[in-house]
Amino acid sequence: MPGTLLIVDDEPHIRMLLEQSLEELEDVGVRLLSAEDGEEALATIRSERPDVVFLDVMMPRRNGFDVCAAVKADPELSGVTIVLLTAKGQEVDRQRGAEVGADLYLTKPFDPDDLRATAERLLGLA
Repeated sequence: MPGTLLIVDDEPHIRMLLEQSLEELEDVGVRLLSAEDGEEALATIRSERPDVVFLDVMMPRRNGFDVCAAVKADPELSGVTIVLLTAKGQEVDRQRGAEVGADLYLTKPFDPDDLRATAERLLGLA
């Protein structure tokens, strides 16, 4: 059972690059969803229950740290794996990611092959 992956980024070109990096997963049955801000992300997470979320930090209407904290505080969403994927690579940002419960913290720019391998591992496909 391949699962569902949600891509969240407010920059359309980054969202498209993420989708292109991960589209091969659709060939094995992974469902790819996307959202463009924190509020839409949280609504999608609550309604679709994705297995993995690649979540940008700097977004309008609710930042990724807040979305991650809300997901991790909700027992009904305990199975959702959150990967913060952000340009904010300072140690203080990584620490904040850990504090809000992120399962993984990756920085941009990212290598598409590494990103796909991470998604496969988190979805139990690798």
